Amino acid sequence: MQDGSSATPSAPTGGAGAEHTTPQIGDPASIHVIVGTSRARVVLSGEIDADVSAELGEAISDAEASGLPVELDAHHVTFMDSSGVAFLARLASRSPHKVRVLRAPPTVRFLLEVTRIGELLEIVDEDPGVDLDVTTAGPR
Repeated sequence: MQDGSSATPSAPTGGAGAEHTTPQIGDPASIHVIVGTSRARVVLSGEIDADVSAELGEAISDAEASGLPVELDAHHVTFMDSSGVAFLARLASRSPHKVRVLRAPPTVRFLLEVTRIGELLEIVDEDPGVDLDVTTAGPR
């Protein structure tokens, strides 16, 4: 949630042609599911709140449909409310494998500790990368 001040999107860092920007409070949410060869990854960024609860439900369905262990990349989450916590609890309770949370920012870690949802998850500081099958990946 914003504090009343306007958040100005940051410019790309790293010089000309840089693709990454620093996430800012107020950034719109983005939810993606990437299915690799040995696990499914849910990538969250921006503000994870009630406005994206339908998309979070779809992400759970897509990740479960893969039948693979699930990991969640939370590196670019700028805000999370109880909808995001409920999403993590649902994902953890429905998965036959322990769900991994990768690179959780301090705000997300705080919520996981306070709600004790973190006890149901594996919190990992590094990103092991996505294991895509390059023989089948690509445009269709």
